[in-house]
Amino acid sequence: MAARSVVALVSVAEVVAGDLADHLERRGHDVRQARQPWEAESLLSAGGIDVVVVGDDVTQAEGRELLKRYGGEGGADFILICRPRDLVDKVLALELGAADVVESPLNVRELAARIGGLLTRRGRNTQELIVLENATVDLRSAMVMHRSGAEDQLSPGQVALLRLFLASPRKVLTRDDIIAAAPAENADAFDRSIDSRIVRLRRKLDTETITTIRGAGYRFDPPRSD
Repeated sequence: MAARSVVALVSVAEVVAGDLADHLERRGHDVRQARQPWEAESLLSAGGIDVVVVGDDVTQAEGRELLKRYGGEGGADFILICRPRDLVDKVLALELGAADVVESPLNVRELAARIGGLLTRRGRNTQELIVLENATVDLRSAMVMHRSGAEDQLSPGQVALLRLFLASPRKVLTRDDIIAAAPAENADAFDRSIDSRIVRLRRKLDTETITTIRGAGYRFDPPRSD
């Protein structure tokens, strides 16, 4: 099993750091935090960090110094948070090799997506994403991320059921197929319980891709990518 990716948050505002750390950890990443730049020196010098997010609670000069010392080839990817209208500082950070510069106030989910993109390029992203009509599903963390911004957690049984459909696109699966490959999470595995499980899964995914084939079973029709 691959080691978890590691994200360091340096001097990120507490209200943002808490939400961001929770967001990343639920997606399978390890998060380490340093409140002050001098604490970051010890954290980053130990190595093993994939992405560093430097908050705007530090000066841009301090952020650029950390970038010069611990970024670059062979180092961590840096995302610097800057205040609006700091165009010169933004350009300087990018010229020094920052992977990204984002302005505050920021959206935690967007920042997490940017971090995920960097981890993917490093071959370190632990996500396994499935895109449906109204939501994106991360199968590894069992997380459903709706377009509205809301999130839902899938149960182990629901993940097994979804994986079964994904493995057999456009194929009709009978109730016996489902019971055998994705058994219920409790003793109530009678024929009719399959109907209830499908309804709950459809509702949680907000999808119409799982179709009931009357008298036969269920079929998963992947959404078209236009």
